[in-house]
Amino acid sequence: MSTNSTTQPVIAAQKTGLPKVVIATTAMLSFISFWRAAAIVLNDLGSSAFYAGAIAEQAIGKAAPWFILAIMLFAYAVRSMYIESCSMFVRGGVYRVVKEAMGSTLAKFSVSALMFDYILTGPISGVSAGQYLTGFLNEFFARVHVDLVLPINSTSAVFAIVVTIYFWWENIKGIPESSGKALRIMYVTTVMVVVMIAWCILTVWMRGAHLPPLPTKANLTFAPEALGWLRYSSLPHTIALIGILIGLGHSVLAMSGEETLAQVYREVEHPKLPNLEKAGLVIFIYSFVFTAGVSFFASMIIPDAVRPQYFGNLISGLSMSFVGPYNLKLAFQGFVVLVGVLMLAGAVNTAIVGSNGVLNRVSEDGILPHWFRRPHPRFGTSYRMLNLVVGLQLLTILLSRGDIFVLGEAYAFGVMWSFSMKGLAVLVLRYKQPGKRDFRVPLNFTVGGVEIPVGLGLITLTLFALSFMNLFTKQVATISGLAFTLIFFTVFEISEKITAKHGGKHQELDMFNLESDGELTPAALGIRPGNALVMIRNSNALYNLAAILDRVNPRQQDVVVLHLRVLGRAGSGGEELTQEDLFSINEQELFTRALSLAEKRGKPVHLAVAPATEKWDGILRAAQNLQSSTIALGLSSWRAITDEARIAGLAWEALPEPRPQLTLEIYSPTGQEHIFYLGPHAPRLTPKEIDLLHGIWLELSNEVAPEELHHHDVVHIALEELSKDIHNGRRQEIVDALRSHLTNIRKRPGA
Repeated sequence: MSTNSTTQPVIAAQKTGLPKVVIATTAMLSFISFWRAAAIVLNDLGSSAFYAGAIAEQAIGKAAPWFILAIMLFAYAVRSMYIESCSMFVRGGVYRVVKEAMGSTLAKFSVSALMFDYILTGPISGVSAGQYLTGFLNEFFARVHVDLVLPINSTSAVFAIVVTIYFWWENIKGIPESSGKALRIMYVTTVMVVVMIAWCILTVWMRGAHLPPLPTKANLTFAPEALGWLRYSSLPHTIALIGILIGLGHSVLAMSGEETLAQVYREVEHPKLPNLEKAGLVIFIYSFVFTAGVSFFASMIIPDAVRPQYFGNLISGLSMSFVGPYNLKLAFQGFVVLVGVLMLAGAVNTAIVGSNGVLNRVSEDGILPHWFRRPHPRFGTSYRMLNLVVGLQLLTILLSRGDIFVLGEAYAFGVMWSFSMKGLAVLVLRYKQPGKRDFRVPLNFTVGGVEIPVGLGLITLTLFALSFMNLFTKQVATISGLAFTLIFFTVFEISEKITAKHGGKHQELDMFNLESDGELTPAALGIRPGNALVMIRNSNALYNLAAILDRVNPRQQDVVVLHLRVLGRAGSGGEELTQEDLFSINEQELFTRALSLAEKRGKPVHLAVAPATEKWDGILRAAQNLQSSTIALGLSSWRAITDEARIAGLAWEALPEPRPQLTLEIYSPTGQEHIFYLGPHAPRLTPKEIDLLHGIWLELSNEVAPEELHHHDVVHIALEELSKDIHNGRRQEIVDALRSHLTNIRKRPGA
């Protein structure tokens, strides 16, 4: 998934002589809007518009735009498969889904193939950006009569290396910054796309044009390298289905980016699944119009004899073929190059984000050592994984020497096999875990009580058909992909055994940063006054946190999750406790579970650990320091709810002034809440008490006319009279009446 931003952890010191308090927050949780999620994916999926059509046409001829169109439509179906998997698993990438359905071995194979896709996506995007830039500079130099011609491939490789290193550093710093840049890139790209389509329509209207030839058997002209091991066979030319599958297989460059959607899903804000569906729709419309549109218009507008010259920078060729003055076309080409460089560079970022997320999932399962997931000491990101991924991408750029067609030929092995395994896994889970889902791939029928997922089955069958066809037709992809996948798979196998030997069983625990230089205040935690303070102590009993997260609006109220370590009186003196004393494996597991609840709902939380010598003193002082408005607890296993509230009230009275008004909410596992108010507050009247008050008001209103009597006036007089009776010899009588009232309430059915 993406790289991750931190909520900075701090240390607070109590004013009661306790040792310093460790407050730990995760390095793994920040939420983004569906627009940002769509932007991250589009920087990969949309960027293929700059090179996919040209690579496909070089392989299968002038009918290529129809295959690009078919792939863009099919991509929407594949995206629905990913949305279904995300509805089951928040961290629903290939590894998690395949493992749940078919076991660890196939999961490691799938993620090994996927890593090959990510390692190639960055270089092919960076090199393509370099080709656009170099082509424009060479044309500009010729226009202004500068005797300088930059070598296309070498210059492109250097540019790709610079861009990769730049986004490596951006991801080291965290996803909010990187996703913000992706969104700004898409703003600029949208302007370019709108102008380009309008100019294309104008050009076609003024000159006239013909659609590309239909993808019939007679119109498919395969290049020798496009047939791979089938070049000596007559099957591609005699069996139409095989020819169509070959054409689609060489067009799947236009369908990368789906796995990134699953990785970014963890970061999507509330409401999570609806926002993912919105992001998926935005991605489909944008990529369909842009990628398919470029391919069709390039075929219709650029002359056949000229088009091969622009296979490395197809949209630049389209720009220079528009109607209009040459200088205006050259200026627009410069804009296209600027957008291409930005978007393709964004795809480099997307590849880094996605590969980092994949490796994080693998590491969480104990397949990679926890050393890889150690957060950056300053930014809290998994920088060691980023270093590994970027190192492999830089090596790929150097080995390709900036040749876009070498990279394009090697592509598609990883993405197609990871898609296929993901589809099969989701299909298996329909029967292995047939429970309710918030989203299902459409076209489902029930026969004799058995569900027949026709839509999901057709998607999976198509993916496997394309994957097997690519094995025989894309020699470079098959050889390099199998070699890379086997190497990564072997590394995973060996690493898993070593990790298990040294670390015991797998523990899917998040990593946390701990610092030691702050106060327990809203500013230190980055929260607003009026926050909700949720107390947690048992990783299997976080129902109070779930209830608060379901209710709270994160734009209006922050949530602080506090684990209190109650120490003996001896713990309040002597040497200060270290971070390790207060933050053990138990706290790590507790906070991992808390984060999982927050991720599922797409709502941020701020995590803290604090010591105290007495439970309620520690809770209330934390609430006072953090300026909380609400305290949420689960049920006590040994103390009644009313006793808990009474003790909390007494502890509140002992707080130093100014004492805050607090709402105490105690939740049961069934979701029932019990609300108490600490400090002076307006009482909650029952309907019966309101009727009684209103009846007295009606009875006395006429008596005091023409003066206007309000309900609060009745309450005021009643309280004054009660106070007088308490102090004028009727105290015991009133206490007995109160006891009788409370006894009657307790005896009521359902009380």
